[in-house]
Amino acid sequence: MNPNARPHIEKILANMTQLPGVYKMLGKEGELLYVGKAKNLKNRVSSYFVKTIEHPKTQALVARIYDIETLIVRSETEALLLEQNLIKLHRPPYNIMLRDDKSYVYIFVSADKPYPRIASGRGKGRHQAGKFFGPYPSAYSAKDMLLTLQKLFNVRQCENSYFSQRKRPCLQYQIKRCTAPCVGLISPEDYKNDVESSIRFLQGDTKALNQELIGKMETAAENLEFEKAVFFRDRLGLLRDVAAQQAVYKVKGEADILAISYLAGVTCVQIMHVRNGRMLGGKSYFPDMLGDDLGQMLSDFMANFYFQVADEIPQELIINIDLPNQKQLETAFTQAFEKKIQIKHNVREVRAEWLQLAQMNVEHAIKGQLSNHLELNERFHQLAEVTGRSIDRIECFDISHTMGEATIASCVVFDQGGARKRDYRQFSIEDIQAGDDYAAMRQALTRRYKKAMLPDLLLIDGGKGQLHMAMEVMQTLGLDPFMIGVSKGEGRKPGLETLHFTDGTKIQLPEDHKALHLIQQVRDEAHRFAITKHRAKRDKRRAGSVLEVIPGLGAKRRRDLLTHFGGIQGVLKASEKELTYVSGIGDTMARTIYKVLHE
Repeated sequence: MNPNARPHIEKILANMTQLPGVYKMLGKEGELLYVGKAKNLKNRVSSYFVKTIEHPKTQALVARIYDIETLIVRSETEALLLEQNLIKLHRPPYNIMLRDDKSYVYIFVSADKPYPRIASGRGKGRHQAGKFFGPYPSAYSAKDMLLTLQKLFNVRQCENSYFSQRKRPCLQYQIKRCTAPCVGLISPEDYKNDVESSIRFLQGDTKALNQELIGKMETAAENLEFEKAVFFRDRLGLLRDVAAQQAVYKVKGEADILAISYLAGVTCVQIMHVRNGRMLGGKSYFPDMLGDDLGQMLSDFMANFYFQVADEIPQELIINIDLPNQKQLETAFTQAFEKKIQIKHNVREVRAEWLQLAQMNVEHAIKGQLSNHLELNERFHQLAEVTGRSIDRIECFDISHTMGEATIASCVVFDQGGARKRDYRQFSIEDIQAGDDYAAMRQALTRRYKKAMLPDLLLIDGGKGQLHMAMEVMQTLGLDPFMIGVSKGEGRKPGLETLHFTDGTKIQLPEDHKALHLIQQVRDEAHRFAITKHRAKRDKRRAGSVLEVIPGLGAKRRRDLLTHFGGIQGVLKASEKELTYVSGIGDTMARTIYKVLHE
C-alpha cells in the first residue's frame, strides 16, 4: 500500500488504467487542484503517493487530494493538448504558475485610414486590428523602439479620440516627432510612405531604407532644398546608429531560445526572442514546478507557456537540454498553431551563440533569485516566530487618491516565493465622501472577501482605527482572519513602524528585524501598486497632458521641457535639479513641476 495514500485513494489507484490520458486531482469540496498528463496513468498518479517524495509543493498538493478523475486518450499528443485546454479553462492552483504571466508587448501599425497610428500594446491582435511586430520582452524595450520610430518617421502615436479632436498641431509636431496629419499638414500619400518606411524598419529592412534616404537627400540638395536635405541627413544618421546597434546576431529567421536551470529549490527558465533576424532581448521566469527531471520540467514549461501565455510561437525553438517527449511536443505545437514547429538542441554558429547567451543569462538570474529566495524564506520564518503561527500567504491593502480624486484601493499578495502579481487586485472606489480612507478600505475589504479565500495574514496599512474598521467588516462577513495593522512611526521614518494586533496588543520590532523587513516590503508594494493605478486613473480622467495641469506652466515652457528631455517620459524621469536646466524654469517652478508629477 502506498504510505501517503488514504484508503479510498488506494482503491482508486488499484483500479486505475495504464493507458495514456489526463488526470484531475480534486479537493474535499470537489474543487479542481491540479491537472496532469501521463503516458501511463496508473504509474504517474501512483508516483505522487510514494514515501520518498520531497518537493514541498507536491507534499502540499497530496495532503489536499480527496478524489482523482481520469480521462483516457489515444496518444501522448492528445493528452498534452487536453491537459492544456483544461488548465486554460479552470486555472487549477497547483499547476505551473508563471508569476508574471501578462501577455508580451507588441508594436502595431493600426488599420486606420488614411492616417494609421503606431503604438504598443499587450496581446497580439486582442484589441486592435492591424500589423503586429514583436514580441518585445518588456514595455521599456517597446517604448524605446517607438521613440526611435518617432524620430525617424514622424508617424502619429496618439489615441484616435485625441487625434480626431485636434484643431491645431500638438507639441509632438513642434518638437518634430509628428507631421500633424490631424490638421492636414501632410498629404495622405506622403504619410503612407512614412508608414511603409516604419513597417520596413520594424521588419529589419534597413539597407533599402538607407539607400532611399540617401537618394532623397541628394535630390533635395540638387534642387537647392537644403533644409529638406538636412532633414534627410539627420534621419540617415539616426538610421545608421540604430542599424549599428542592431547588427549583433544578425541572421535570417525567427526563433525563441530557452535555457533552464535549477539550483537549491529554485527553477529558472530564460527565454530570448529573435524576430526578423534581430535579437529583441529576453525575460527570466521562475515557475512553480512539480518534478525533479529538468528535461520534463522544461517540456511542461514550454507547453504551459506557448499554450497559455504567449500570443505566438516561432517556427524554431532552441533549447539547452534534451526533452523526454520532444516529438510529441513538436506535433502538438504543429497541430495547435497550424505551422511546422521544430525544437532544436544541438545547434552551431550563430544559434550556438544565442544558446550560450541564454545559458549565461539563466545562470545569472537564478543566482540573483536564489539570494532573494533564501532571504525571503528567512523573513517568513522570523515573522512566524513573532506571530506564533505558520504564515505562507500575505495580503495587504492600501488606499491612494489625490485630495479625494480618483480613489483606488490595492490588494497585493505575497507568499514564500515572492510577489504573486497574477493575484493582485485593484478596486476603483465610488460612492463615498471624498478623502474618506476608512470608507474606501471598508468597500475594498468587503468586495475582496465576499468571494475570495482568506490569507494566512491580512495586513492593513494603518493604525488602530483602520484595524478596528477591518475587524468590523470581517465580523459582518462572518470571517475571522489573522490581521495586523501597521502604523508608521514618528516622522514616518522607516524602521519605527508599530504592529497592532486584534487583541489590542502592539509591538515595535527592532529596525534590523527581518520580520519587519518583510512587512515593509509587502506594505511598500501595496503602496506602489495603489499609487500607480491611481495616477493612471487620475490622468485619464483629466483627459490631457499632465503638464497642462501645472499652474503657471505655459505652452512655450511645456514645449521647451519636452524638447529638452525628448518627451514626457524624459520629464518624468528628471530630478528637480535637472528641471532647472531648461530655459525659463527656475527653482520654484521646478519644485512645483516635480511635486505635481511625483507626489
